[in-house]
Amino acid sequence: AGATMIFSAQKCGVCFQPPAIILIYKDNSQDKTRQRIMPIRNFTASSDCSRAAEELKNNPRHKAYLEGVSLRQLQKLYSLLRGHFNGQSLAESLQKFQQEETIDPEEDMNKLDGKELAKRKSIMDELFEKNRKKKDDPDFVYNVEVEFPQDEQLESCGWDIESDEEI
Repeated sequence: AGATMIFSAQKCGVCFQPPAIILIYKDNSQDKTRQRIMPIRNFTASSDCSRAAEELKNNPRHKAYLEGVSLRQLQKLYSLLRGHFNGQSLAESLQKFQQEETIDPEEDMNKLDGKELAKRKSIMDELFEKNRKKKDDPDFVYNVEVEFPQDEQLESCGWDIESDEEI
C-alpha cells in the first residue's frame, strides 16, 4: 500500500512566535484530524525560502506529513516568516510574495538565469494545474467546440501564403 497516503494535509500555516510551520492533517489510518507543529530553526531575515522549503519537505521526520503540501506553499510560508523578521506587516509580505509569483507576459524569459527560469516554470505549472479541468470536476465538459467568428477580416501572416518558392 505504498501508493496511499497515511496522512492527508488539510491546511498549512505559519506561526511567527515561536517560528513554526503548522500542519493540520488527517491521519487516514485512524480517521482523526491532528495538528503537527514543525519548529523553524536557523532561519533568518536573509535566508533562502526555496532552500528552507526543500529542506523541510525532505526532512525524514516530516516527509510523510508534507507529502500533500506543495513546495510553493512552503516557500510562501517561509517568505511570510522572512517578511515578519524584516518588520513587514502580513499584508506587505503577502503583496510582495504575490508580485514575485506573478508571471509578467512582457518579460523576456530568454534573459533569465536557470534558477529564475525554473521558478517561472514552476509558477506556470502550478497555475496550469489549478485551472485544469479534470474528469471528476463538477463542471467538466468533454470535447468542447468553439465557433470562431468568420465575418471578421482574418489577419494573414507573410509565411501563411502558399508559394512554390524554394527556400
